[in-house]
Amino acid sequence: MKTARLLLRAVVDGDAARIAVLAGDWDVASMTGRIPYPYNEEAALEWVNGLAEREEVFGIEREGELIGICGFTAEANGDAELGYWLGKAYWGRGYATEAARAVMAYGFAKAGVRRFVCKHLTDNGASARVIRKLGFKLSGSATGWCEARQCELPALSYERRRPWTMAIRALAS
Repeated sequence: MKTARLLLRAVVDGDAARIAVLAGDWDVASMTGRIPYPYNEEAALEWVNGLAEREEVFGIEREGELIGICGFTAEANGDAELGYWLGKAYWGRGYATEAARAVMAYGFAKAGVRRFVCKHLTDNGASARVIRKLGFKLSGSATGWCEARQCELPALSYERRRPWTMAIRALAS
């Protein structure tokens, strides 16, 4: 998929070294649920090779360089959990919002997603801003496991349903 500034493409074994460098930064890992710290190339390769069939994961490229990951895990009921992260050098430029918007459009239009859910740790204000820009609505307080910090932390949960226009088109086809 292409956006105005980004290319979203399949994640491959050759990405493991770059993923390890970007996601291995404490400031990145400590704001995610699943990235351990420290994080090395071997762990990144294991993650790439362990992606499940129900996981739609895309490498985010900017000018030919991998800058992060965005994707979702789909459930049989039509729900999908959205996730994303960017290398610290790429924060604050709107890339996460741009990539996640494209991934959600793909999920709604091509992958049968009826509702996206996501959450962020309460101390991750940047992710909260991305989620709001994507049109998610707060659904409640929660907790979230942080692999890097090795604990459950306060979090907020959100949801975004497929737009009615897409739902109507899906029924008509």
